[in-house]
Amino acid sequence: MSTHKLSSMILVAAVVLVANGAMADTFGTGDNVFNIDFVPISGATNPSSGIPAGSGFTFTGVSHDYRMGTYEITNDQWNRFKNNLGVPVTGNPSTAYDNSSSSTGASVPTNYVSWYEAAQFVNWLNTSTGHQAAYNFTGTQGTSDYTLATWSPGLYRNENAMYFLPNEDEWVKAAYWNGTSLQTYASIGDVTPTQAGWNYGQTGTHTGPWAVGSGSQELNDTYDMMGNVSEWSETWLFSVGYDRYVDRGGAYNSALSVLASSTRPSLTPEIEGVSVGFRVASVPEPISMVMLGCLGAGMVAARKLRRQRS
Repeated sequence: MSTHKLSSMILVAAVVLVANGAMADTFGTGDNVFNIDFVPISGATNPSSGIPAGSGFTFTGVSHDYRMGTYEITNDQWNRFKNNLGVPVTGNPSTAYDNSSSSTGASVPTNYVSWYEAAQFVNWLNTSTGHQAAYNFTGTQGTSDYTLATWSPGLYRNENAMYFLPNEDEWVKAAYWNGTSLQTYASIGDVTPTQAGWNYGQTGTHTGPWAVGSGSQELNDTYDMMGNVSEWSETWLFSVGYDRYVDRGGAYNSALSVLASSTRPSLTPEIEGVSVGFRVASVPEPISMVMLGCLGAGMVAARKLRRQRS
């Protein structure tokens, strides 16, 4: 068998593996089992020099392989997490935990979720599957003294964590990097997003979040990295005496400009906003680490074909 034919077979197998949902991870027990779907993001390609991508931020790339959640975390996943946790999702400051999702529907992204709540969610993903927690909380979980701290020497993410909130570089690469350049939009071919494909602008029926995956598939096979709800990142900012975390992608009530890679909003971490949610990122599973080269090449080939046909 020729090397070319063997390579082609491997690429086809890799694409089929992704298409068949092999990148979904399972969590929880009993009636509260749920899945999170991921797409692979390769660390192989990065810009040769930094690219401005928002006020004070320069995108330099991400050299490691990782996985990005295909969709935003939904009400159903959030509620099953709470049921599995078995104690209240609460802590200090209390203002970060005093609202519940206002969106309706199991497949709609959960909203009114603070950065602290999102951090507790990904910590549980780790500890419930035998991995290291990503973020260091002190005190007793489920009580008002449960407080975010740092790992020594002052790091937020533990390097041994399997699941985490994407940092800004990881989020931006998954949304806008096409292998050679940083696009303005996350759409295939960098076309201006249509309101039929992305939930933004709050016009017509776009008066709240829609079910994840309702719109168009994006550049790197994610959905709703533009619009629907804005998404917390792990990246911390210090601004005028306040802790702030970058949130990216805009929401259903955002203008088109907020969806662009050059727009960099930020929020204080206790904020629970009607248009704020999150998605989860992960390091590759062991089988994914073996296959990622094939998967990455297969996905690149498929994306190029889609762009040629668009």
